[in-house]
Amino acid sequence: MRIALLFNKDRDDTTGCYFERVLKKSNLEFKHFPVEGFKKVRERFDLYLRIDHGDYKFDISKRLHPAVFLAIDTHLKKPYKKILHQAKHYDFVFASQKEGAEKLSQDLKRKVFWLPLACEPEIHKRENIEKRYDVGFVGSFGGKGSLREDILLTVKREFPNSFIGKAHYTEMSKIYSSSKIGLNCSLNNDINMRMFEILSCGTMLLTNRIKDNGFGELFVENRHLIVYNSKEELIGLIRYYLENDRERETIARSGYDLAINYHTYKDRLSKMFAIIRQWDEDRFRDLKL
Repeated sequence: MRIALLFNKDRDDTTGCYFERVLKKSNLEFKHFPVEGFKKVRERFDLYLRIDHGDYKFDISKRLHPAVFLAIDTHLKKPYKKILHQAKHYDFVFASQKEGAEKLSQDLKRKVFWLPLACEPEIHKRENIEKRYDVGFVGSFGGKGSLREDILLTVKREFPNSFIGKAHYTEMSKIYSSSKIGLNCSLNNDINMRMFEILSCGTMLLTNRIKDNGFGELFVENRHLIVYNSKEELIGLIRYYLENDRERETIARSGYDLAINYHTYKDRLSKMFAIIRQWDEDRFRDLKL
């Protein structure tokens, strides 16, 4: 069973890189190609797997089949249009956002499978270090004047003993492991990578409310994580959980167990392969991790 893994390695902390790490530990044979190298693929593979990385300048060649597309940025308007156009050329389409999978399915008039984002426990790992930060958030502030910027600047002002900003992905586990609370603020009702990464580091996740989009199928509110509905509620919840260590750490442990047992990239790739095997059991019987 030979797989062509198609994505651009512009950075080392993309979904494609995490899938590649899983495949390296499997018995499956695979080879990586940058997306602009689609037309240069001359070898024959049993499966062509493209992982969305936000660049849609190049599309898959018509001769490369069976082909799989994992779409990630369906929650963003401009990328969605490009994803929709290119998804028509694939035998299987998966989307990391449930709403995106449903919308693509409706627009394409075919089945699109929901495959959420996840964590890589060897990178997003719980470290036995002191909780030196009140709040941890690794990422951008969003656009100027955005809701995310407003929320992050408020948290930074109210809780100055916090880490709010960008960091190399290799530092992420140290930052979240040393934070009492891991903060998330999604851009467009998306269930993003940060949510799984914080949980996998063993830190209590405090996230904005995600309306539907499969949230209730992945998490149990107040057991695996805590949800805020407004900036004012967020500040109050941070204060409360900073003062209630035992309750906070109980939620953190529950979220950690959930993430590393059910929401890893190995889990996601295993699910994808199981769906493909159902399509043709004889052809893909060896497509297993």
